[in-house]
Amino acid sequence: MAINLQKGQKIELELSKLTIGLGWDPNEGTGHDFDLDASAFLLNEDRKLSSESHFIFYNNLCGLGHNENNPCEKNGCTNGEFGVRHTGDDPDGSSSDGDDDEAIIVDLNLLPESVNELLFVVTIDDFETRKQNFGQVRNSYIRIVNNVTNEVVAKYELDEDFSIETAVEFGRLYKRNSQWKFEASGIGYKEDLGYFVSKHYSGEVIK
Repeated sequence: MAINLQKGQKIELELSKLTIGLGWDPNEGTGHDFDLDASAFLLNEDRKLSSESHFIFYNNLCGLGHNENNPCEKNGCTNGEFGVRHTGDDPDGSSSDGDDDEAIIVDLNLLPESVNELLFVVTIDDFETRKQNFGQVRNSYIRIVNNVTNEVVAKYELDEDFSIETAVEFGRLYKRNSQWKFEASGIGYKEDLGYFVSKHYSGEVIK
């Protein structure tokens, strides 16, 4: 049976191949498509990105960049450069049909030793122009699926935690004494995706 997580709750993971699924339903009548973007930041012990390739998002699905020679974009490979792969952007939330809107596949055995944390955030694209926020989102959640058995291990439902926020840190995988744990963060921000990039990366701004 899946564990129903509460905000701030931490659990130990006894699996290495998993999917982090994120889901949400936009309220009707916002006047625009609701484009939420899930991203993963592969952080070192200083909670920084070692390179821009460690930022997994809609323009860098598996750490190999957004280009025609990327095998992840051609055939959906599950490994990626660091054992982490984004399944692709859902620009309006219409393709999920009740399932996860976006998902990030992880093989912890393939992660470099330098990666101590995977931070998962969801942001609203073009929220200023469209006048959108998480108060217009319902049924938002993050869940962990065991890729070997396809069973849901844990699920964290955000309910009505946010109103004016435009970005949410849903959760994070982190390593302590060689053991991987998951924390249901549930932290809201009035920021965009660039805020998290600037916070965790000191190089050039990633496009």
